Amino acid sequence: MKQDKMKVAIVGYGGMGGWHAERLLKSDTCELAGIYDIRRERCELAESRGIRVYPSYRALLQDESVDTVTVAIPNDVHEDVVIRALEAGKNVICEKPVTLSVASLERMIAAAKKNGKIFSTHQNRRWDVDYLAMKSVYDSGELGRVMEIESRIHGSRGIPSDWRGEKRYGGGMLYDWGIHLIDQILMIFGFENVESVFCVMDNITNKEVDDGFRLTLNFKSGQRAYVEVGTYNFIAMPRFYLRAEKGTVLLTDWREEATAVRCNHWHESEVIPVETAAGLTKTMAPRDEITTSTYKIPRPVSDVHDYYRNFAAAVRGEAEQLVTHEQMLIDLKVIEAAFRSAESGKIEKL
Repeated sequence: MKQDKMKVAIVGYGGMGGWHAERLLKSDTCELAGIYDIRRERCELAESRGIRVYPSYRALLQDESVDTVTVAIPNDVHEDVVIRALEAGKNVICEKPVTLSVASLERMIAAAKKNGKIFSTHQNRRWDVDYLAMKSVYDSGELGRVMEIESRIHGSRGIPSDWRGEKRYGGGMLYDWGIHLIDQILMIFGFENVESVFCVMDNITNKEVDDGFRLTLNFKSGQRAYVEVGTYNFIAMPRFYLRAEKGTVLLTDWREEATAVRCNHWHESEVIPVETAAGLTKTMAPRDEITTSTYKIPRPVSDVHDYYRNFAAAVRGEAEQLVTHEQMLIDLKVIEAAFRSAESGKIEKL
């Protein structure tokens, strides 16, 4: 028997709200019921595209045909809008970061449980092919135990000139990009595995919120991750760098395949020293094709709409939601610890 499509209404028709609408209009599992936005020009834009516009948020919530509300508005107002939807009997997808504190998220989760509704945050970058390539190396064990992963996003245009540059709206790069990169790392090393963090923030183009940060995550397993976001980098460093017992992986850009170098033999009978500016060195002597092998890691196949497919299945009781409450809480605990570390200048435990 064919399942009816899940009807979704969107609150906020800005950049991400428009992104959600485009995908819902083409969805094989969902149907776009309409949108609501407090800005008239955005409502007029939606109407010009043939999309239903609700006259108020209350009217949207009173539409009994709507199964799910997707919230795509500034970070500081997520909690109230999400809880109102849950109390109206709607399932809720909230854009990231789901909210600005663990205490706020706990109230949202309590509302979801009280009303028996599915509630999740849109961690769409779990479907990024660059991240999935790194996760495939980790999960396969082909290079042995992974000791460290470095994850970077670099740009040179500062923070976008909208609410993301203002503290009162929950702006800054730790909330904006950090929540994605942290979630990806925890998907690899394990959410319950994270133990402590150390964070340094940049305020180069914006003095109110961070326009970049450098974050080290230490894990109970002894492994480590380094996450960096920069918005004043005119030469970008590689997207991913992974070190493992039996080799190294480098991914320069999300559009490229990752390159892996596997160490086949650790010892050589003779190492020929190389001459550097200051003298000879065996330590930094290059490897050869006898002791190592180099190969490409194929780009994984990915479809970001699998998030909505899973959410619809969870609403029907056919699957567990992929982005769980526990994961959402730990993501925010890392964010909070990172802010504390940046202020204290010390390693902070979770």
